Amino acid sequence: MIEIKKSIFEFDTKTVVTIGIGAALYGVLGLFGFPIAPNTNIKPAVALLSIFAALFGPVVGFLVGFIGHALTDMIAGWGIWWGWVLSSAIMGFFMGLVYNYKEFSVKNGIATKRHYIYMIFTGTIGIIIAFVFAGAFDVMFMSEPANKIVIQVVGAIVSNLIVFLALGIPTILGLVNVNKKNSNLELDK
Repeated sequence: MIEIKKSIFEFDTKTVVTIGIGAALYGVLGLFGFPIAPNTNIKPAVALLSIFAALFGPVVGFLVGFIGHALTDMIAGWGIWWGWVLSSAIMGFFMGLVYNYKEFSVKNGIATKRHYIYMIFTGTIGIIIAFVFAGAFDVMFMSEPANKIVIQVVGAIVSNLIVFLALGIPTILGLVNVNKKNSNLELDK
């Protein structure tokens, strides 16, 4: 049975719980990474953000990224860096835009090459916008030195693109393929 997609602004109990679980997972997984630049890590949590965004849409992606990154900052104890928290929210939003694309559904196993190209394009644009925003925010409002921020921004863009393209997209493709096989099942009468 094909499930009808909900509006991206419909917040029922299931959506709120999904945001809570996604944010908690993203927040805890955000503590783990491999350093590549000053205060910048390759974080596998980005793949999780792309999965939640593709499954539930840009608003859920935004909120999972925002709340999850704020949790990471609070748990780590370095204070909340709002520019970077908003960067995760922006990434989640752009990664979830594919949800609105006609006839795309991870849950129903429906995706074409055009959907994947769109997902890669919007996710890449979102990552670039997110971290340019975070860097500009740090320079303008947090008095961070611009030369350090440039290194952080470039490192964040590259590392997040790697995780998005190498882990996020293939996982979404795998979920679509698994659900495609399951959606063809019929009941014997």
